[in-house]
Amino acid sequence: MKTKLSNSNLRIIAGVVMALIAGGAAGLQYFGLPGVRWLGCAVAILMIAEFIIVMRRNRAALRENRNGLICGAFLAWLFVMLVAVSYVGNRPWIMLLLLMIICGADIGAWLFGRILGGDKMWERLSSGKTWSGQIAGVACGTFMAVMYGLLGTDTFMPQLMWIGISIALLSQYGDLTASWVKRRIGIKDFGNIIPGHGGILDRFDGWIYALPLVWLIMM
Repeated sequence: MKTKLSNSNLRIIAGVVMALIAGGAAGLQYFGLPGVRWLGCAVAILMIAEFIIVMRRNRAALRENRNGLICGAFLAWLFVMLVAVSYVGNRPWIMLLLLMIICGADIGAWLFGRILGGDKMWERLSSGKTWSGQIAGVACGTFMAVMYGLLGTDTFMPQLMWIGISIALLSQYGDLTASWVKRRIGIKDFGNIIPGHGGILDRFDGWIYALPLVWLIMM
């Protein structure tokens, strides 16, 4: 008798597959190919394509209450993010740091939000997000930033704490922004290509603000 995998198990399996893909990009980088930049740009392009498909499928909702203007602005920002990914991807060690922080913040917010529960952050946008999850997410993202410094240089670098806090917060507010856009057009997920996670844009919405800000700082 076949048993259906739980959503949590699907998330774990999908997470392992994504980690393997990221490892493949790192391997290309090791052999002198810009694998990290290629992968980052591919993800950003898929996010844009996915959102265009969503807009085409929900044309009626775009005509209501300035939703078309909001979605148009969101799409334009995704193109800004694509340019940012292309630029930041030329510095793979920075991309790795961002990836560690955003993944740490995302996993920490999801895990401890489920364990601790508590008051909702903004229930109208996302019923699953809690203040305890946000605090835990920022703590986990900051921890990952500090560990990045310790593993790379065997030195504690206090500035990485502030970078971790900033990027973790930005990633969570990118998630909230994506949730707001989804509620405006009346959908639960942008897609279902990643089991347990939704679409590409659902999974990588933490990039929305973090990467453009890092790009701006690096310019």
